[in-house]
Amino acid sequence: MKKGSVILLVVLGLLLIGGCMTCNVQKSLVTLDEYAKSKWGEVQNQYQRRADLVPNLVNTVKGAANFEKSTLEAVTQARANATAIKVDPNDLSPEKIKEFQARQGELSQAIGRLLMVTENYPELRATQNFQDLQVQLEGTENRIAVARKNFNNAVQEYNTKLRVFPNNIFAGMMGFQRKGMFEADQNAQKAPEVQF
Repeated sequence: MKKGSVILLVVLGLLLIGGCMTCNVQKSLVTLDEYAKSKWGEVQNQYQRRADLVPNLVNTVKGAANFEKSTLEAVTQARANATAIKVDPNDLSPEKIKEFQARQGELSQAIGRLLMVTENYPELRATQNFQDLQVQLEGTENRIAVARKNFNNAVQEYNTKLRVFPNNIFAGMMGFQRKGMFEADQNAQKAPEVQF
């Protein structure tokens, strides 16, 4: 065999191996990308469930008590802000996730303030509608926590695959980018103060 033929066979072999590696990298990254997107859909689904409960909660509170108007308006505005932000599953960048998380955090705080203020209204707390809504809201918050955890796990698996050699070489060329994750709220770092 001539020297030129051997070189040609080696080059063709390397191209074939490189092509197979690229296909495998792309296939695994696409699979993980789609998995992360499906988990993002579940996160959005649970946040939407919470947003759908808020008008019922506000109306129940309005109907049962002469309630502080500013508290109800704050909840309504926070809900509007939270539902106004749309994050494209194809662009789950850390910045977009942070912005989404901030808006949802504002709604969480507004709902928390609303529930704290309702403590001053025993007749409201005693109504079945209010009790049912509180249970549904608590269940939804638990579902949100699970959906966020599952999303973070999917993103971690995707980001890890993206950064491992040789995937890190091919991923950038194929347009795959790191995805953002949910992070703990800054206020969660502080221990609550208990006073007796």
